[in-house]
Amino acid sequence: MSLWTKLTTRNVGKFDRVLRAIPFAVFLFVLFNGTLVGLPLIALGVISTMLLVTSITGMCSIYAMLGMSTCPHQQ
Repeated sequence: MSLWTKLTTRNVGKFDRVLRAIPFAVFLFVLFNGTLVGLPLIALGVISTMLLVTSITGMCSIYAMLGMSTCPHQQ
């Protein structure tokens, strides 16, 4: 299997996708609440946005490199 195929194959299951979306909801709450400011807010925003993108697409490049999959269709 080529690297491109590995990186574009869905490998994130439903439960894992829900768990990855939660930090973005926390980020939005913290953003509008004003609890964090500055660098910690930016770091939380970047990390939670990356997790949200993998949740929406269902593809995780780290899982692909490690040969892992939580998606029941791929096992």
